[in-house]
Amino acid sequence: MPELPEVETSRRGIEPHILHKKVTDVVIRQRQLRWPIPVTLKKQLVNHKINEVSRRGKYILLIADVGTVIIHLGMSGSLRILDKSRPAEKHDHIDIVFKNKVLRLRDPRRFGSVLWTKKNPLEHKLLRELGPEPLNDEFTAEYLFRQSRQRKVAIKTFLMNSHIVVGVGNIYANEALFSAGINPKRSASNISFKRYQQLVPIIKDILSRAISQGGTTLKDFTQQDGKPGYFQQTLAVYGRAGEPCPVCNQTIRQITQAQRSSFYCTQCQK
Repeated sequence: MPELPEVETSRRGIEPHILHKKVTDVVIRQRQLRWPIPVTLKKQLVNHKINEVSRRGKYILLIADVGTVIIHLGMSGSLRILDKSRPAEKHDHIDIVFKNKVLRLRDPRRFGSVLWTKKNPLEHKLLRELGPEPLNDEFTAEYLFRQSRQRKVAIKTFLMNSHIVVGVGNIYANEALFSAGINPKRSASNISFKRYQQLVPIIKDILSRAISQGGTTLKDFTQQDGKPGYFQQTLAVYGRAGEPCPVCNQTIRQITQAQRSSFYCTQCQK
């Protein structure tokens, strides 16, 4: 699944091509995604400009003066900017058309979504209860420590709870906990404030570097221009079960937590 850096990479990739541009058409080839694409989307959006291209968690927001398109890439979705003449392929489900270009959503598994709201998008039911953005100032060690009290859940599962903080997905939770030397199985409530002071800057740094390097390449994800991200080249533990730890040479272990794979070093992470 595309994680926060991949979604932010997509947002930055499409923004220069559609910001302040007028929508001339909306072509829906397949309505049945995770939730049905609203049948009125074309009527609502055509002849209006995109005034802002923003992101909340893993949702991309195309904000016009009459409402907002809320896009989620799901498990396998990707957004691309293409010439209008480019023929649609099998899994290209929706085009938002501009004068010379088209914003096209491809989603083979159809777990993504394209929704519409006339209200404040941050009050939408999918967004209003999300935790703070990890790269914003409100995400601090004090905040995370306070949220962790009385939480018996494992720290990795805790970090991946979007009600606590958005966008620290599986890959980056693994990498941050390794860098901080924290065992992913430890209870969130049993981690000291001092260690949260170490962990929060590490999360911010890893996500920032992933964004700057174009996200992490997964088999279902490419950037909007079709080029893969490069952050995968720097992963220390994720996907490296059975390989030597880059710090101590101990074998990296793999376990399952909350139906997601965790990778860690028993020597370096306590």
